Amino acid sequence: MTYGVTGATGQLGRLVVEKLKARVAPSDLVALVRSPGKAADLGVATREADYARPETLATALVGIDTLLLISSSEVGQRATQHRHVIQAAKAAGVKAVVYTSLLHADTSPMSLASEHVETEAMLRECGIPFTILRNGWYIENHAGSARTALAAGAFIGAASGGRIAGAARADLAEAAAIVLTTPGHDNQVYELGGDERYTLADLAAEIGRQAGRELPYRDLGQAGYAQALQSAGVPAPFAQALASWEADAAHGALDDDSRTLSRLLGRPTTPLTVVVRHALQ
Repeated sequence: MTYGVTGATGQLGRLVVEKLKARVAPSDLVALVRSPGKAADLGVATREADYARPETLATALVGIDTLLLISSSEVGQRATQHRHVIQAAKAAGVKAVVYTSLLHADTSPMSLASEHVETEAMLRECGIPFTILRNGWYIENHAGSARTALAAGAFIGAASGGRIAGAARADLAEAAAIVLTTPGHDNQVYELGGDERYTLADLAAEIGRQAGRELPYRDLGQAGYAQALQSAGVPAPFAQALASWEADAAHGALDDDSRTLSRLLGRPTTPLTVVVRHALQ
């Protein structure tokens, strides 16, 4: 059995490869990447596979039995790029595709959702057995701002009191590795949120606790948060998108209480305290 991982040099992809190496022989793994030179340290075979260049995919996927399609990072181009991969997978005889989607993609108000929904539809129509991993928000997306918030004296955002079922990136990588290497997941859709549902005020309080001083959460609202991000150097379109996602989180877009992720892992998900500790190291 040969496993292929697209985007294997990305933050999630690297973790998935490491989790897979603990479950199968490295010789059974192929890192499918845009720049093979950047994957030399992964310790597995590498092939050039550029989502935007179908000619690279046609050869890269030959001999792959099970494929993890990690969603493209190029918002707005994802659906087209994913179609290239799925078409190449079908032509190459790939036997199963696992795809990283968005939490509650089919009902989510987030602008990120539409391309995921389109990709999910492609998978259902392509004839290859599939598994959809609807990944929740990485806790690191917010915890990564811990030091900046401490320096500024407040954690800012626009999620108000909305609960976020965030998950550690490593937990979602492990779940992907489990689904790739165990039976019983064909044509399943998994909503993968963390066990611990927190607000940004909870996160700020935990950062402050670990830093030994109070850190308030300051909700700026969508427009105010977008402006603050732009003032910090974030390009305006991305700042507007980030702020809109936070506003959606205020209304529950990133919440989930199914505990599907912990059931897949066979253990509780990594606590917020641990992710914050790593962010502050």
